[in-house]
Amino acid sequence: MAKKKTPYSCDFCGRPADASEILIPSAVADAHICSECVEHLDEALKEYRRELAGESKKAAGEASMDNVPKPLEIRKFLDSYVIGQDSAKKYLSVAVYNHYKRLAQKKNDDVDIEKSNIIMVGPTGTGKTLLAKTIAKLLDVPFTIVDATVLTEAGYVGEDIESLLTRLLQAADYNVDKAERGIVFIDEIDKIARKGDNPSITRDVSGEGVQQGLLKLLEGSVVNVPPQGGRKHPEQKMIPVDTKNILFICGGAFDGIERKIAQRLNTHVVGYSNNSSRAGIKKDNLLQYVAPQDLKSFGLIPEIIGRLPILTHLEPLDRDALRRVLTEPKNAIVKQYKKLFEMDGVQLTFTPEALDLIVDKAIEYKLGARGLRSIVESIMIDAMFEIPSSKTKEFTVTADYAIDKLKEANFETAIFN
Repeated sequence: MAKKKTPYSCDFCGRPADASEILIPSAVADAHICSECVEHLDEALKEYRRELAGESKKAAGEASMDNVPKPLEIRKFLDSYVIGQDSAKKYLSVAVYNHYKRLAQKKNDDVDIEKSNIIMVGPTGTGKTLLAKTIAKLLDVPFTIVDATVLTEAGYVGEDIESLLTRLLQAADYNVDKAERGIVFIDEIDKIARKGDNPSITRDVSGEGVQQGLLKLLEGSVVNVPPQGGRKHPEQKMIPVDTKNILFICGGAFDGIERKIAQRLNTHVVGYSNNSSRAGIKKDNLLQYVAPQDLKSFGLIPEIIGRLPILTHLEPLDRDALRRVLTEPKNAIVKQYKKLFEMDGVQLTFTPEALDLIVDKAIEYKLGARGLRSIVESIMIDAMFEIPSSKTKEFTVTADYAIDKLKEANFETAIFN
């Protein structure tokens, strides 16, 4: 008698018995299928029947311009969540709209519209990731945000380049046709910059090697993607994904790139005409003059810069912009805390002086809009701990209360003394 498998596992995906809700045995052969595979098969069968009945909205690989938001409409939607950054919003709106037009282009058209991948440069806390997340709320295509800092060359500890597409497949419920029309936002793209100006004979595991690996994704090619990640499940069957119609949006802080820009601007013209040519340069915001050669000087290889043809920047947030970030957007920080207290039947109020103090503190630590959240959290932590158990119906945050709580949280308060 043949010895039975111990322990049992799914003959479809290889999932062991202790990792599944239930393993269903076959009535004929010594085979098993897990409940997760049954659910996937059920969904696939339903989708197949919907397509046969003509209920599918779009044929596979095709798109329609019906109900596609125009660039001005996309920009208006971004305005309701993100303060300022007019230039970046304009570039993003056009890039997304053109992406839809590429998807709707007829296959037999003589003119082949190439995709315009985009790269955003801006200090931390200016809204790069927020812009991407806000775009995701509006889109009718699969969208995913990935972090470039975890990427390494194949064979090293970390995530492979193909993991970017694994997450896109997950966002598309493993529908390859939908995933091939999606959008990927690669955050922290500056963290994979080459460590030196010259290529090294030694391995640059998370630098130039990763950039070389990204080239095939950005330019458009068929990539074999491990649906569950390549390292944990090496035995799985790869899924081929064509990246030709996938739009890539990259963002990074590029800390220190202002020095590269300043060097280029100062050495651009030689002679007596130099002063007049630099007279209009705004030295307090050099990022607006960022150019592809600055990215090359920072450490991005020319090949990857060429596949990111649209370059835009995000403005540093001044005091007025940070003040607006606190209160104006639909998901403003103050509105979030008011909603939290409202769920406990408490009306929360911030005085104008308290809001100004929070903004001043964020400017002092140079954390941008991201720092506002941590400051407000430090101020509100005691109130959020005590008030739900009390009978308080109204609570007002004053400047004096905020200063006291920041001192208790070991924040430096020199600017308030």
